[in-house]
Amino acid sequence: MENIPKFEAVQKVEPPAWALWERRIIDICNQVGVAFVEHYTHPDGTLIWRDNWPGMDGSDDAYESFWTFPLFYLLGGSEKIHYLARKEWDAITWQFTEYGQVYREFDAYYDWMHHGESYSYLYYLGLCDPNVFKDRQRALRFAGFYIGEDKEAQNYDSKLKLIRSPINGSRGPRHEMSPEDWSTHRDVLANYPVPFEDIPGIDTPTADWNDDKIFERILDLLNRRMAKGDIPLNLTATSMIVHAYSYNGEQKYKNWVIDYINAWHKRTRENHGIMPDNVGLSGEIGEYMDGKWWGGYYGWRWPHGAMNLLESTIIAGLNAMLLTGDEDFLDLARSQQDLLWSMGREENGNWVVPFKHLDSGWSGYGAMSSNFPLQLWNASQSEADLDRILRLGDPDKLDGDLNGRDSNGAWFRYVNGDFSEFPERALESDYQEICRRLDMIDNDNTDPTTWDVHHWQARNPVVPKALAQLTTGGPSAIYHGGLLNCRVRHFDLDQRRSGLPADVAALVESVFKDGFQLQLINLNSTESRNIISLAGAFGEHQFSEVEVVDTGVNTLVDSKCIQVQLMPRSGITLRLKTKRYVNQPTYDFPWPVDSRPMAPIQLRTPEIDPGSVPVGG
Repeated sequence: MENIPKFEAVQKVEPPAWALWERRIIDICNQVGVAFVEHYTHPDGTLIWRDNWPGMDGSDDAYESFWTFPLFYLLGGSEKIHYLARKEWDAITWQFTEYGQVYREFDAYYDWMHHGESYSYLYYLGLCDPNVFKDRQRALRFAGFYIGEDKEAQNYDSKLKLIRSPINGSRGPRHEMSPEDWSTHRDVLANYPVPFEDIPGIDTPTADWNDDKIFERILDLLNRRMAKGDIPLNLTATSMIVHAYSYNGEQKYKNWVIDYINAWHKRTRENHGIMPDNVGLSGEIGEYMDGKWWGGYYGWRWPHGAMNLLESTIIAGLNAMLLTGDEDFLDLARSQQDLLWSMGREENGNWVVPFKHLDSGWSGYGAMSSNFPLQLWNASQSEADLDRILRLGDPDKLDGDLNGRDSNGAWFRYVNGDFSEFPERALESDYQEICRRLDMIDNDNTDPTTWDVHHWQARNPVVPKALAQLTTGGPSAIYHGGLLNCRVRHFDLDQRRSGLPADVAALVESVFKDGFQLQLINLNSTESRNIISLAGAFGEHQFSEVEVVDTGVNTLVDSKCIQVQLMPRSGITLRLKTKRYVNQPTYDFPWPVDSRPMAPIQLRTPEIDPGSVPVGG
């Protein structure tokens, strides 16, 4: 602690509107989070719902219903919210173990779009407090499912560097799916395009999955063509491996992430620059798709097309860059965005790109989301990635919907000197969304046994999106399993916890090539506050110079955190020069924690011969 550079804010300020809004959002979320849990859960935290739930789907939606709790806490939410975040994780894990989806505290088998939605919850818990023994134990065990350490969950082929099925988890690869696995999704998928163009007896874009005969034909082809081998979506598993690395820094985790993304880069080069969406167990592209590089599970054709491939390449690239500092790991994601852009065309004055590849060629044209290049630029801040954003067109149109899931365009405009009203607008938008969800709760008189798995997710009133963007200086993380990539996060030194101290507001008000500008405000009238600001979500950056803008005094530093004492009613504006991605990421707090080493508990489990595990786990 004695080596952390210290600064003092003594200048009295009138509280700006954004600061009042931030503290209002924090106060409201502290209240409504508790009320939400009391309304929809039993005293032990389990969901008030059905007595059974079949299929492989559902636990992700339950976890998603509370994942904002740990994110909100690490921004400055109450200790009660932190307690509820952990209570709900444990309760949902137990409940869905009883339903049958979860095994050994992890989904028995599912895909990494849904795993990503679930386990973002865990990544935020790690940022909340790295000294929770069972969190660490889980992280190492879950990573073991994917790096070849777990004898029951043999998901990974370490020789060919491939994950052995699109459907994977704590029971290993699911090489043959059952009708029951899809039982809760058949209604939904009846509205999606069919996964193949040559299903016997089906010559329409959609098919009735609820017709048992049709479903039987579809499932047969799913198992023969999609259930074995690797897909790009599995790149999202790299977040779980970084999660384990952030607890203990073991080289094996870094090596795995690098090896796995390099394997996909190699497959893409071999496929003439187009990422193949299916690789067989032998490592052959198109092994179960008659040699076609398209048509895999969550691939170029079905069900969403390019969105999932672009997201997974970005997530993996950012994770590899976080571990190594090497910007070149973003090239796989860049190459696929550039590929689609090169095949675009003008429609009604807008440039649209293909998002799907059918047997007849590229199709499904639409506008590319600014979030794809924006996530790259946020990490690299390179001119090339900036150009990828600007080529999309009028910056004023970038993600104008402040309530959108990945509405980061407005934030981008703000930190680059445009859209000055963004902080107040974004916080007010979150407030309106909180109120909308509270109205839904107030009018929710339906029978819980009729609810689907998205019921609570749509009503969770803890909405910290703008709070995260403004206080950390980063975009919202990619929803399907991305880690938090930001410039700074804050700690309450006096309470020895993550998050803003009481009465304190923070705003990253601009971003520049080698740093950013941060404003800190203490709204308390009589008491000072002590805050520590860490360079990056995982301490991956390093502060090199601090200018107190109000006085013009520059101080050279060499630290990944700074400490600021905020006197009552005071504020300070700091211009922070930063060396980016020069430190190994870690969940550690900025101060030493006096605790005994947490060596993993060795579980007493029978020896399992991987060859004896039935197909599908």
